[in-house]
Amino acid sequence: MTQPELLRDPESGLLSGAFFRETLGYRIAAGRRMLHPVSIALVRVSRRTPVPDVVAALQHTLRDADVACRTEDGTYAVILEDTPENGAVWTVERLNQRLVAESGGGSAELPVVWAGVACYPAHALDAPELLARTEAALSAACEWSQHRIEVALPE
Repeated sequence: MTQPELLRDPESGLLSGAFFRETLGYRIAAGRRMLHPVSIALVRVSRRTPVPDVVAALQHTLRDADVACRTEDGTYAVILEDTPENGAVWTVERLNQRLVAESGGGSAELPVVWAGVACYPAHALDAPELLARTEAALSAACEWSQHRIEVALPE
C-alpha cells in the first residue's frame, strides 16, 4: 500500500483508524498549548444503515476543523477541537437526527446510533487515556438496544 492509501478507509473514503490514532496525540497537545478542550466521539451505527449514508451525515454535521475517521472495525471516530463534552454530545445527537431524517422515518428501519464521548482535560490528560475512556463509554452505550450516548467518567 502507498502512503495515501494508508490514510483512507477504502469503503467510506474517510480518514483511517491509523490516522485517527496518530493524530489524536497531536490534537490533544495543541489543545493543551492553547488551553482549549478537545473531545472525541466513537460512534457505531446499526448495520442496516449504509456506509455512504453515515458518511454523508457526518460531512453534513461536522465542522471543517473536525476530523472524521473510520476504524478497522467499522466504528466512526471523530475529533472535535475546541469542543467541551456537551458540544460533542450535541454533535452526536445531530448526527443521529440526520440519519433518522434521511432514513425516511419508517420505525422499522430507523438507524440505531451508539456513541462514547470523552473530553480533554475533563476526562483524561493524554491521548491513550482519553481513547481508553471513550472506548469504555462506547462499550457501555452498546449494551443498550436503542440509541444511546455515554459520556466517559472523569479521572
